[in-house]
Amino acid sequence: MSKNITVIDQNYKEWLQSLNKRYRRSQIKAAMKVNHEMLRFYWELGKDMVEMNIENRWGEGVMDALSMDLRQLIPDAHCFSKTNLYYMKRFYLLYKSEVEIVPQVGAKIGTNEIVPQVGAKLETNLFAIPWGHHKIILDKCSNNLAKALYYARQTVENGWSRAMLLNFLDTDLYEREGKALTNFKRTLPDETSDLAQEITKDPYNFAFAGITKRYNERLLKEQLLKNITKFLLELGTGFSYVGREYRLQIGETEKFVDLLFYHLNLRCFVVIEVKITKFDFSDIGQIGGYVVAANHLLRKEGDNPTIGLLICKDKDNMVARYALESTNQPIAISEYELSKLYPKNVEGEIPSIEEIESRLTDYDTEPNI
Repeated sequence: MSKNITVIDQNYKEWLQSLNKRYRRSQIKAAMKVNHEMLRFYWELGKDMVEMNIENRWGEGVMDALSMDLRQLIPDAHCFSKTNLYYMKRFYLLYKSEVEIVPQVGAKIGTNEIVPQVGAKLETNLFAIPWGHHKIILDKCSNNLAKALYYARQTVENGWSRAMLLNFLDTDLYEREGKALTNFKRTLPDETSDLAQEITKDPYNFAFAGITKRYNERLLKEQLLKNITKFLLELGTGFSYVGREYRLQIGETEKFVDLLFYHLNLRCFVVIEVKITKFDFSDIGQIGGYVVAANHLLRKEGDNPTIGLLICKDKDNMVARYALESTNQPIAISEYELSKLYPKNVEGEIPSIEEIESRLTDYDTEPNI
């Protein structure tokens, strides 16, 4: 008969928790290993179908036959639908220039290993991504290899779920990331200017704010912070929220920064100003002053120079470029977009959201904050 243990000391409890964590880690590693091996199989099957030119060799009906035969041979597998076979083929065709299969050193003949091609710019481990993610990328990125690799890398680095991947694909993150007008090359050290450029976007997608009526800067900022999790996702990895209307005591004068963040990877403060109007020269002086003040009042030893990010409703790129040339402070200028008020299929038949908001702004008499 087993003996009940009624008194358990702290060491036992800690050991028990350790066993639990180790088991969970082993589960994750096992799942990753299984995923890697299955994707390797899908890759090799896709390669076979392409190199054997099976549809020309055995006719158009071969995919139906292959699907049926594989499911009969391996009845416990659920991956051999005709649709999935076509995904495997597309998987190989899209990435084949970036990956090659070579014999493993010291392995038996016929044992191969999938590795990045020598000299290729494979930015992520394709075989660490779940197959469901791959199918989404294949559907959304078509034959755009650079775009597909971008989303694959982001998925691995940020641990995106399928829902998050779909969200960023739908908001055209690839086309927007790093696109802000900046003077970073001139105002930041070489080792940080490229990374600083990468953390910008143009335009920023503020659809999550849910604003579909007349608004001013106060309402927009309130909605951004009300949805702070989504706001941080839109800003990107590394942003940590510090405060809104952050008070800076400069001599005998108080100044208030719209939004203050700290970027963990760049190790610097990021001052963000949001404007519901079109960018003008005066805006650069305001945010430039905030950047200088933050460097004097907030920057600590080990921090890099503060960066300014000005997000406007609209901008003339030439005016923005001239303004950036006028300052030695590192500043980025971007636009933002809100959700549209109507379905895509009626675009062009009624005024655009930009036209509507422009008219509403003309009648907005509440002072900006």
